[in-house]
Amino acid sequence: MASLPATTTVVPRPAPSPAGVDALVDATPASRDRVVGALRGLSIVVVVLWHWVLSITHWSRSGALTMPNPIDTVPGLWAGTWVLQIMPVFFVVGGYANLAAWDAVRSRGATWPGYARKRVDRLLKPIAAFLLVWAVLDVAIRTLRPGTPSVWTWGRVVFVPLWFLGAYLAVVLLAPATAWLHRRSAGGGLAGLAATVVALDLARFHLGWTAAGYANSLLVWVFAHQLGFWWRDGRALAWSRARHAAVAATGLLALVALTASGTYSRSMVAVRGEHVSNMFPTTACIAALAVFQFGLVLLARPALERLLARRRVWKATVSLNAVAMTVFTWHMTALVAAIGIWRALGFDLLARPTGAWWAQRPIWLLLPGLVLAGLLAVFARIELPPSVRRRR
Repeated sequence: MASLPATTTVVPRPAPSPAGVDALVDATPASRDRVVGALRGLSIVVVVLWHWVLSITHWSRSGALTMPNPIDTVPGLWAGTWVLQIMPVFFVVGGYANLAAWDAVRSRGATWPGYARKRVDRLLKPIAAFLLVWAVLDVAIRTLRPGTPSVWTWGRVVFVPLWFLGAYLAVVLLAPATAWLHRRSAGGGLAGLAATVVALDLARFHLGWTAAGYANSLLVWVFAHQLGFWWRDGRALAWSRARHAAVAATGLLALVALTASGTYSRSMVAVRGEHVSNMFPTTACIAALAVFQFGLVLLARPALERLLARRRVWKATVSLNAVAMTVFTWHMTALVAAIGIWRALGFDLLARPTGAWWAQRPIWLLLPGLVLAGLLAVFARIELPPSVRRRR
């Protein structure tokens, strides 16, 4: 999945030095929409905590790590995914940020290559370091222990974050084209995307066109990203609270109708025993979820703005966002390392959500968090802005 509950900071923030963070906080322009930054960081935290705490990570009979969730055994838990599957929010705020970046590039007379280079650079550097380290580790392990299978066989879960980053990279690169569509016909463009998503699902589920599902695995995220344009250009902010509530209600009603049709899962994450997952291939349910969550964000925005006006809260937000991609990229590696430590201490992984499994949840908050703190100490500098690296 890609979602989770954010409360106490389990994801450590040993990244920028206090002086570096203070400089970034002091440099925050008055025009900055702090809610966008906060939701970006929250999305990452939710995903990380879900994977650590609400996954029944264990060894399968084939010797591979697998990580189903307890939704199939806990009645009603699927409803929590309608809020905790927060990746649509990540793409919405990505739409806001990418439209702002594209406009800034155009104002300087630059073109798509300049925009793409700047937006992709920060995303790809942490991924490149991650893949390089795992390639070296894999070769070293199999050299020292001949006969050990590749990490792709036993630990494929460490690469789970990459497909989300791949989808995000695609919408980032498409942003100039989708921004043109938005400005040409904001309502028509969004409606056209929604209609295409529905049509592709109909082709997939009723005509058997499997490829339509993979097309939707991009278009659904383009749709969510497009919602962020409405935020950035001020259209959505000019609406009344009643209209914000109507947006949330529209998304919720669409979600209820789709999941009641018998075609889709009620859960917004994959569930053991169900043949259809809404996440991949991505379905129209995630587009409806994006509308629902967008409406909730618009309703919560005034309260969030007041909270983020506090220096301490904004400083924590800036700290997290400075290393967000590093956290996201390495959090599953931290989990696998924590599992290795757990087994070295003589404990086994539980494969069912028993009382003992629930009792262990705080451990799977703390142990991977400590490992991730160490990983951030090593790899965060790759993502940090040069001004912050100089102050470390």
